[in-house]
Amino acid sequence: MKEQSPEMRMHSALTPKIQRLMFEFRGYSFQTMQHRHPGPLLFCGDPHGQWQHIIDAALESHARAVILLGDLEPARPLHIELEAIWERVWFIHGNHDTDHAGNFDNVWHPEVSERQLHGRVVTLPCGTRIAGLGGVFRGAVWYPKDQQAPKFRNREDHARVTPHQDRWQGSVHLKHWSSIYPDEVEQLATLQADILITHEAPGYHEHGFKALDTLARRMGVRMTVHGHQHDNIDSSAKWDAQGFQSFGVGLRGVMAVDGFDDFLGSVERSSHGHTPTHERDPFEGMPGSFELSVLKSEN
Repeated sequence: MKEQSPEMRMHSALTPKIQRLMFEFRGYSFQTMQHRHPGPLLFCGDPHGQWQHIIDAALESHARAVILLGDLEPARPLHIELEAIWERVWFIHGNHDTDHAGNFDNVWHPEVSERQLHGRVVTLPCGTRIAGLGGVFRGAVWYPKDQQAPKFRNREDHARVTPHQDRWQGSVHLKHWSSIYPDEVEQLATLQADILITHEAPGYHEHGFKALDTLARRMGVRMTVHGHQHDNIDSSAKWDAQGFQSFGVGLRGVMAVDGFDDFLGSVERSSHGHTPTHERDPFEGMPGSFELSVLKSEN
């Protein structure tokens, strides 16, 4: 492994097990391995219609999965914008994806629905279980911070009282297709996952929500990753109390998680048929650098 530069060292050692590295993209490639996409999981902060940096990062790192954290705003259907890497893409929606009909049509396009993670858990080919909760909390539906009962439990209840002229596709107003409803959270809480991705931030963040902490703990996740806030605050001091590790990815940022099986520790994974016991150094013998925030598990 190459010696770290001062810029790399200043972001190191968030915990004894995690090392976070931030450095510039100048070209990076993994050595040839048996698997077609042996690289990291990439978590992509709000792209707001910009895609080339995501495509470049996925191709250069041989990413095993590319996970979009909302506020996509594609000018064309999402599978067309990301055609070069589409087989690896998963996503949730953000609040801006219901700003207008064009955004909605390109994010809720029937060709991309199988890659939408909102409200479900998907097991990636590597065995990692990813759960998704898209959208935002809104006072007109449910705003957990105000300590008041939700106004609507689900979209169907909300649609019943929405005037016909305001309905979108026979349901709630277009804006509320990106509102979070309590029943969605409750349904997700019955599932188990390794990583929970959300558009909203969990409780560590000044503008986050403790309700997402509760969700993460009920699902047994080890990590949460969010967008929306356009920042990546170090929340490591709160991880023990939270019961999980939390990360934000900034505006058009990319965070890479490598060796997630080792990151999970000694948890048995039936989909793998083994318990990981060691970590492959993702940087060993590899030239160059890339503009990613890399989470790297340590023994």
